[in-house]
Amino acid sequence: MDDARITELLTPFLGESPQRRNHEGSASASKVVVLTPSQIRDISTYIDLMVKWNAHINLTAVRKPEEIVTRHFGESIFAARHLFPEESAGIDPGSRFPAPTPHVIDLGSGAGFPGLPIKIWATRVRLTLIEANQKKATFLREAIRILKLTGADVFAGRAETFPGSQGDVVTLRAVERLELILPVAAGLVGSDGRMAILVGEAQVRGIRKMLPGLQWAEPARLPLSTNRVLIIGSQEPYSSTGLADVGSF
Repeated sequence: MDDARITELLTPFLGESPQRRNHEGSASASKVVVLTPSQIRDISTYIDLMVKWNAHINLTAVRKPEEIVTRHFGESIFAARHLFPEESAGIDPGSRFPAPTPHVIDLGSGAGFPGLPIKIWATRVRLTLIEANQKKATFLREAIRILKLTGADVFAGRAETFPGSQGDVVTLRAVERLELILPVAAGLVGSDGRMAILVGEAQVRGIRKMLPGLQWAEPARLPLSTNRVLIIGSQEPYSSTGLADVGSF
């Protein structure tokens, strides 16, 4: 798919980077967020791989490449820039504080969303994709290989049996039967970790009720959507800085 067209389609999901402080403590102005040419190429390669595999296994009901960009990559990049705003290409790397390597666990990855785009956005994260469907898990391993992503692996099994460590961030998207999976997901969140869920607005109240132990930020409405939101819960009191520019409610 044409790189310029991918860039154009993803622009509404990027917005501006939040105001941040440098080492001297002074605030830097917000900047328009952009994706690097390397990130765009990875997304293009990922789309081509999805289209090829989708002809043989049902990775996604979305078949048109442009819709794949907006509905899958757009939502995922939107989540990535709120979870890891310091990775924005619009922020001077010299102004960043040294950061540890966060562990991101993507639960029910399917075709890899939002986990793989988060990895493309923030290459420093350690990514675990949990996917019980063996054919989809095979696709995810192939995507990791083709994209040459280091620090990314696939657990081909149910989340309840995941033997690894808890995550700094646990993500969910398009997951059925939330009332069953949310307690499992919560158990994967580390002591000072966060959970990020991409859902319909009508589900937000139920999520808050089912997981009252997390501190929930105000939902951020997804661009180009009338009812889809990103909601982030934290084990610590959560600052909503950076969400106001995208229509929090």
